[in-house]
Parts: sequence; structure tokens; C-alpha cells
Amino acid sequence: MSWNPTLYRRFEDERTRPAQDLLSRVGLEKATQVVDLGCGPGNSTELLVERFAGARVLGTDTSEAMLESARLRLPNCEFELGDVSSWQPHTQPDLIFANAVLQWVPAHEQLFPRLFAALAKGGVLAVQMPDNLQEPSHRSMREVASKGPWSSVLADATRARAPIPPPEAYYDWLAADAASIDIWRTTYQHPMASPADIVDWVRATGLRPFIDPLSDALRAGFLLEYEQRIAEAYPTRADGKRLLAFPRLFIVARRKD
Repeated sequence: MSWNPTLYRRFEDERTRPAQDLLSRVGLEKATQVVDLGCGPGNSTELLVERFAGARVLGTDTSEAMLESARLRLPNCEFELGDVSSWQPHTQPDLIFANAVLQWVPAHEQLFPRLFAALAKGGVLAVQMPDNLQEPSHRSMREVASKGPWSSVLADATRARAPIPPPEAYYDWLAADAASIDIWRTTYQHPMASPADIVDWVRATGLRPFIDPLSDALRAGFLLEYEQRIAEAYPTRADGKRLLAFPRLFIVARRKD
């Protein structure tokens, strides 16, 4: 998939808030090695740099465009191209921070224990994942993809991201080696000016597997039908705006000393 840093940053405040909420529950007083998995344009990395002054902070991402944006934002940080599914640290970090990235990676029953084991003793794994596949924004993607002239092209699009397991599964995968585990779910309510704004929000992330494979003509038709469904699914509120409900799952686990 192609990632557009400019489009992603359009709603940067809203996208950064979950990272702030996640970091607020990380109880580390200090850290020397910090990794931001799936760092994107560096908005979450910047939070880590501010929180852990003097620490070596490394950001990784699969998108060169995102990494270039992050390097411009934080020229004194280290960023590298890397796939979370195969990533291994050079040295054991005190914190592995993963904001809105692990939902794209399969086999969590293997991934989470591997990342947890990669931490230094007493280190923290902090994860936030969108849990919105059953929201109208994402149901509508699948419904539109299944119909129309693009349906054959998008046969595999729904498999780009699988539903995340229930919270108790993550607890069980980490509990044996954990000193503490904190899991919670938050649904953010984002006021959006129009259906087009909601479409722009998801175009930067969840809609990519559905629109990237399409020709310009098919993409325009898909987006037109999708926006019509969004307008129906998210009615106007008292001030004329639309409320985009966005549930997210948070996990903060500390490894035993």
C-alpha cells in the first residue's frame, strides 16, 4: 500500500491523541532505548522524545515517504525502514511503542509474545490498535467493494486487515512473563465537518487497500458511492457536523525484572 504523509497529517491532532493517552499509562520513570514501531510521520515519535529526554529513540516504518517526513520533523532521531512482522531489535529496548500499526500485522498470538520477549527486563510494551472494523466507516468499505465494476479487482481487499482478538487473548499471551498488564478500550467521538472529511480521514489509512488497486476512473466511482454511504451512516448533529465514532484497544504490559 502507498501512504501519504500529508493526508495523514491533516487530522494529526486527532490521530496523536490516542498515542498521548497510551504514553500516559506507561509507568517508566526513565528509558535509554525506545522504539516507535510504525512511526509514520513522527508524531508519536515526537512524544517519546519529549517524554524520555536523552534516550536513544528509534522509529521504524514500511513507508519511505513516512520516514522522510519523520526525518524532516525530528532530524536528530534515528529512523529506519522495517517490517514489524520480522523486526528484531539490535539491543533490548526499555520501551516498544506501537501506535495504530499492529492491526495490520497478522498472527498476534506469535507477534505479541515475540515483541514482549525482545524487551529488556522491566521493559514495557505499549500498543494501541484501531478496533473499528464493525463501524459504519469500515463496513461501508466492504459493502461498496463487493458491488460494482471494481468488485473483481478488490476481491482480496477485505483480507488486508483481520479483526483483532478479544482483550483476554492478549492478556493470556503475555501473562506468564508480565509483572503487570493494563488493557482498556476507548471510543473517541471525532466531530467532522462533512462526509468528505470522514472519507479523507480513512483514505489515509483503512481505505488504502480498497482504493490503491483501482484505476483513476474506478477509484472516483468507488469514492463517490462510498461517500454517499458515509453521509447516510453519519447524520448531521445539532451544529451541522458529523460524529465519527472510533473505538481503539490499548495494551500496556510490563515485563518481569
